[in-house]
Amino acid sequence: MRILLVEDEQELAGAVQTVLQHQGHVVDHCSDGLEGWTLLSGELASYELAIMDWMLPGLSGPELCRRARAAGLDLPVLLLTARAETADRVEGLDAGADDYLSKPFAMEELLARVRALQRRQPRYREPVLEVGPYRFDPQSGQLQVSSSDGVVTIPLAGKELQLMAYFLEHPGQIIPGSRLRNQLWDLHQDPVSNVVAAQVRLLRRKLAGHGLDSPIETVPSRGYRFHAQLPGEP
Repeated sequence: MRILLVEDEQELAGAVQTVLQHQGHVVDHCSDGLEGWTLLSGELASYELAIMDWMLPGLSGPELCRRARAAGLDLPVLLLTARAETADRVEGLDAGADDYLSKPFAMEELLARVRALQRRQPRYREPVLEVGPYRFDPQSGQLQVSSSDGVVTIPLAGKELQLMAYFLEHPGQIIPGSRLRNQLWDLHQDPVSNVVAAQVRLLRRKLAGHGLDSPIETVPSRGYRFHAQLPGEP
């Protein structure tokens, strides 16, 4: 996507811009709300997402968002702010923001919010994920696993689909259950719930039902790890 980042904290802006560019996005940055409005409203503007801070010189984030909506701009807007009170969140959303991220935040959470907003675009198609013998098309929900015996196709849906996509995006990494819960479940989910372990068991059962060993390893006290090779392969 082409993204406009309006953030006056230079160190944070540089970090966000670098992370987004590593994900393949084109990022234009400015540090002033009025300059942000000039870029958004320009005749050649073609932004697909705006990320803006709340407290900005010139125009605040909510004011900039209101101007954009009043002008008919319908691109998604992610508002960044250290103001975490419910009234502040309501004000930001009422101004026209699509999502709200409180500072300080993890870059991984920022990327997850960006992906969620990206999926709302009518022309967006999630990329096919390929790792080792595993090929997953989130659009169709089909996981294909290649082996010496041929290709096994497994339909996935709901949380199975989301979990598999997340594991394939992070192969070989130990992923804490808390991170999976925060990324894939409602923020109001019971923080001590075993919902992640239960869903991983269901996904393993789905794979076993198609004659496959699970590539998802439980790492005691640390989380889960997805192995990119089939069991028994080097």
